[in-house]
Amino acid sequence: MFYGRENERKKLCTMFRSDGQMISLIYGRRRIGKSELIKQVLKETDIKSIYYECKQTTEKNNVDSLAELIGERFDFPKPAFENMEVLLKFLFKMSEKEPMILVLDEYPYLRENSKGLDSVLQSVIDHYKDTSNMKLIVCGSYVDTMKALLEKQNPLYGRIDLTLNLKPMDYYESALFYPEFSEEDKVRLFSVFGGIPYYNRLIDAKKSVRENIIDLIASSGARLENEVSMYLNSEISKITNANEVFEALAKGYSRYKDILDQSNVSSGPALIDILDKLMRMDVVAKEAPINDENNKKKSGYFISDNLSLFYYKYIFRNMSRMNIMDPDIFYDKYISDDFETKYVPKSFERICKQYLIRKNRKGLLDEVFEKIGKYYYDDPVEKKNGEFDIVTLDDKGYIFYEAKFRKDPVTESTVQNEIRQVKQNGLKCYRYGFFSRTGFTCEEGKNRILIELKELYK
Repeated sequence: MFYGRENERKKLCTMFRSDGQMISLIYGRRRIGKSELIKQVLKETDIKSIYYECKQTTEKNNVDSLAELIGERFDFPKPAFENMEVLLKFLFKMSEKEPMILVLDEYPYLRENSKGLDSVLQSVIDHYKDTSNMKLIVCGSYVDTMKALLEKQNPLYGRIDLTLNLKPMDYYESALFYPEFSEEDKVRLFSVFGGIPYYNRLIDAKKSVRENIIDLIASSGARLENEVSMYLNSEISKITNANEVFEALAKGYSRYKDILDQSNVSSGPALIDILDKLMRMDVVAKEAPINDENNKKKSGYFISDNLSLFYYKYIFRNMSRMNIMDPDIFYDKYISDDFETKYVPKSFERICKQYLIRKNRKGLLDEVFEKIGKYYYDDPVEKKNGEFDIVTLDDKGYIFYEAKFRKDPVTESTVQNEIRQVKQNGLKCYRYGFFSRTGFTCEEGKNRILIELKELYK
């Protein structure tokens, strides 16, 4: 089964149906599902296609391998090509007679060993732009390399008709991979494995959440034990700095100064460089309060990739212990309690935020909001700063939301306490929203929205 990516599939199908030559660039982090998306869309079209996964080898080896595929696809003896330029010209020329799809997956591997390949590709694209019916897809996992193809100084600048930057799936699409689990367990699974299709495919419906976590990440030799470090090593040269930053973020430090103080990163510029790199990789995100977006001091960083967060919170610092302990004992001692009482409730907040964004995009909210995020305020009574994690801003004003992942239903007393907290700090809010894992013992009113967990998965 193939789940999600409806918008991306539609865009690619539209590209395939269009007249003339079209060039598409698809990129995103490892395991995000780029290749599976392309293969799925190829199944849904009748246009002749050649899908080639580039190899970390010489240009000649890649040319020979691709030539073999061409012979098989068009049912003639394997053609001989001197280099990649001659091969590409051959295919673009063939597409003048009938439409063709060519996929160059993991393009950075080919680019690395074919001198001036971007220029070669640009030359071929320009030469055949008015005559060919080629639909070319250039795909890759090395985010910086792929983004460089879109920059002004790159020969391919201005030649890309469709760019798809594949992001992790949200909680709803991720849950399609494990429909047998309860809504509560779907929250728990997403909090660990996030929106990466490859991870979600590994979840075993015959096992509990706990068993899946132990078998896949929280035991010596687990399938994903080295996944996070492998991904970071493939993109980052100074992995020590990345580990330092992740450890600080996993402990809850989010402000730039605090991260610099807590980590052993040598300097401010070095920290900025590593944070920028991690944000481009979609494993760390930066968030500013929606009521003070330009205040750099109030901006914060957080780990946006759930597996990375789980890994650095529970596994990385306890690796030596995990390797000499029984997996169940290790889970009970270092994960179980904190996971259920702190980690998952925090993840539930992010899920609730994604739910609101899904509803907003579909126009299913009473008021379409323009912003969503944290709201920071000063508490003069307690003489401290406070924040609300989920706040939306629409034409009428702010709506403050609270997400409660508790065993007991949300009571009228809880609702009134939250409302009182907003009012006593003089914050402007015209409506209050509450999410609850186990329902409510109070009633919805004119100025309040009550949302049960089951609503998130309808």
